[in-house]
Amino acid sequence: MQRTATALRSLLGFLHLEGITGASLVSAVPAAARWRLAGLPKYLTPQQIDALLAACDCSTPVGRRDLAILTVLVRLGLRTGEVAGLRLDDIDWRRGEIAVSGKGNRHERLPLPADVGEAIVAYLTESRPATAEVRAVFVGPRAPHRALTRGAVTQVVARAARRAGLGTIYAHRLRHTAATAMLAAGASLTEIGQVLRHRHALTTAGYVKVDHDRLRALESRWRMEFSSWCGGGAGRRSVCGEVAGWWRAERARRRCRWPRER
Repeated sequence: MQRTATALRSLLGFLHLEGITGASLVSAVPAAARWRLAGLPKYLTPQQIDALLAACDCSTPVGRRDLAILTVLVRLGLRTGEVAGLRLDDIDWRRGEIAVSGKGNRHERLPLPADVGEAIVAYLTESRPATAEVRAVFVGPRAPHRALTRGAVTQVVARAARRAGLGTIYAHRLRHTAATAMLAAGASLTEIGQVLRHRHALTTAGYVKVDHDRLRALESRWRMEFSSWCGGGAGRRSVCGEVAGWWRAERARRRCRWPRER
């Protein structure tokens, strides 16, 4: 909607400059509302994840490397830059942890799942070039075996998705996939936010919209309370209290004042 409004304003401005319209009609195009986190996170289903991983040819060095990269993205939800920046020293095999250097130069440690560790080990022992001089985990197959860039990691995902028949998919969708998989497994929003290393809880809260089971339970509860509210009593006070709590949180987020009566 915003792009359409911008294009329409540009067209109206051009028509006025060319003398086709007597007055500029740019201001007649209303601003399009843009709600943060209004859309649903796009993610892959378990079947699509299996197809994506199966699209890697593990009989080749590049296929084993790509499988390790995809497994890291799907299971840990790392960003492309974080995967490209992984170094051999970042993996603590004894403790089963992996150090991640994320946004804002933040350094954090995450548990290393068994399947992720196995995929990385298979790549390091069987496919990573022995002549690579850099300490990056993932390197190119051709000499001088430089570390992969974030763009190269993105292309690994895109090529695997095309081979799997999933269309155009980029790495960030695998981050959403990791979050929704953790949510479906019963992880709390706090735990998901810690794994994804979100700075703000509101960012993690957006994933609630894809948890249909919890939304159904919430809808059922509100329906019962609303029925009680219509008849008065404690139900009305409960609903009003939750609405007031929501409005206070929304007010704080938008930093606006209560509307004044006129």
